[in-house]
Amino acid sequence: MSFINGIIYDSVYHAVPILLCVLGGIFAYKANVLNIALEGMMLAGAFFSVLVSYQTGSIALGYLAAIGACLVIGLVFAFFGVTCKGNVIIIGLAVNMSVTAVAGFVLQLMNSANIKLDFANAADFKIHIPFIESIPILGSILSGHTLITYISFVSIVLIWILMYRTKFGIYVRVVGENEDSAKSLGLNTNKYRYLAVLLGGLFCALAGTNLALERMTIFTNGMTAGRGFIAIAAIYCGRGDPLSSSMYAVIFGLARALAVNLSLYAGAAAAVFDVIPYIVMTVVLTAVSMIKYRNHKARGVA
Repeated sequence: MSFINGIIYDSVYHAVPILLCVLGGIFAYKANVLNIALEGMMLAGAFFSVLVSYQTGSIALGYLAAIGACLVIGLVFAFFGVTCKGNVIIIGLAVNMSVTAVAGFVLQLMNSANIKLDFANAADFKIHIPFIESIPILGSILSGHTLITYISFVSIVLIWILMYRTKFGIYVRVVGENEDSAKSLGLNTNKYRYLAVLLGGLFCALAGTNLALERMTIFTNGMTAGRGFIAIAAIYCGRGDPLSSSMYAVIFGLARALAVNLSLYAGAAAAVFDVIPYIVMTVVLTAVSMIKYRNHKARGVA
């Protein structure tokens, strides 16, 4: 039973950075802006949260620095992609490579392969809830997570409400589905696309902070390891719906948890299990694409 509990706990643990990127990225998706820069934004959040905390000795400033950096990157991405009408894929890839390069340059200046906080450890960020923690089985799964972890799951409902029960969400969807209709209603389409991208930057900052500062108190360049692209896959599979896309994020988190826990018993073959998340992602994307194709074909025949 402890093995199963470990997998479930780790599923939450590994799903959170992907989930946060998904929750931020779905508004850009709905606004018809493919935000390929999710990976770079998350890496920037990880980098600045640890770097500023290391330099100032303040965890709070680390959180704020991560949010500020990701919002600036979001503005840059939106300016070139929305205002200048540039190719968002090329711009997003440029952002991803630029963040990696800047982080690598700073690490080289510091003459270090990583940035480690000496005054904090990961256990300090875990929140143990007395009442829940005492519940058999569930207590060990639901308690002992970080603040951002709990925020991420509460945000699923909040983002759903924002998308489907507020004017902002309706306007973003109108802008993405039919820009001419949005303009005829007097909507500033660029404004809502900017806001959608910036919302993605905010959540990517939280994802990066959770990944580097809260979970490990250490930054290593490239530590996001494609999670931003996995988030894009989850958004695509869920068609930008907060609940469906979040479900796929949790599935990918489960795949990563399986890989980690199974590798503990694999000895020298442990590295083989690292491919499980990518196999699951490929299978899920293929299945979803096939279902969408069949539904489209059925509607065409009808």
